[in-house]
Amino acid sequence: MSVKISVPGLEDAMPGTQLLVCGPDDDLEELKEEVGRGIECILNGFEKEAAGVYVKASTLGSLEALLEFLQQEKIKIPVFDVGIGEVRKKDVTKACIMKEKHPEYAMILAFDVKVNQEAQKEADTNGVTIFSSDIIFHLRDKITTHMEKFREAQKAESRKAVVFPAELQIDKQNIFRKQDPILLRCEVLRGQIRVGTPICAPDKDNLLIGYVASIQNNNGKLVTVARQGDIVCVKIEQNEAQKHIMYGRHFDHTNKLCSKITRQSIDALKQHFRDEMREDDWQLVVKLKNVFKIKSK
Repeated sequence: MSVKISVPGLEDAMPGTQLLVCGPDDDLEELKEEVGRGIECILNGFEKEAAGVYVKASTLGSLEALLEFLQQEKIKIPVFDVGIGEVRKKDVTKACIMKEKHPEYAMILAFDVKVNQEAQKEADTNGVTIFSSDIIFHLRDKITTHMEKFREAQKAESRKAVVFPAELQIDKQNIFRKQDPILLRCEVLRGQIRVGTPICAPDKDNLLIGYVASIQNNNGKLVTVARQGDIVCVKIEQNEAQKHIMYGRHFDHTNKLCSKITRQSIDALKQHFRDEMREDDWQLVVKLKNVFKIKSK
């Protein structure tokens, strides 16, 4: 059974809230407080995160269901704020807060609500993504796919500048070229050496020798990465400021070589490349932080 009510001011009514009848013996203010407590219980009854998505739902009941779903252990999508009703321009403005520091969460999950044209236009202009569906699982799939693509793009961008930790021992019997490009055989003592890695000699006042242009394994095959225990031939190319640096004059086999890590590269490793790091790699990061006097955050 349903009842249709037609009175002025209903545009501010919240769908899904209690509808109470105020009888002659009832206190109107007490009834208002009762309804208000029910609303606050749902709107404030979840843990708001500093970084998270903005959620809109059609009713309090659907909002409560979506919030419970998003907090499940297997899903765990953070929420920074919520609202009831149609997605409007002001909602997009609120979601824009995430753009600067947490762009992956610059989105609105619209569950069983309409998105008006003005809001969609504002979202398109400001780079806010709106996912809309009347089925919770569809929203989950959309946001999961979005987050995966975002992280892959961030990782690809970070890979251009990331430096993995590495410590090398030069084989003094196999020095093929002493100056730009320097070509020598070495063993990876710790960590992992990759093409593009800047190489330095820490006990020579952190002398920056050049960067790894290529790596060749024992089978003569070019590889992009060599790990602890590998014996490889490394080609080190130098820029104009480094061309005077020469094996035998400025460094030799008694000097271990290391990758020149920075605060920025450590942050990139933590944020995007944990799946490519081993426990010993992180231990080497700690050692190199001390070598290069990199401050902790």
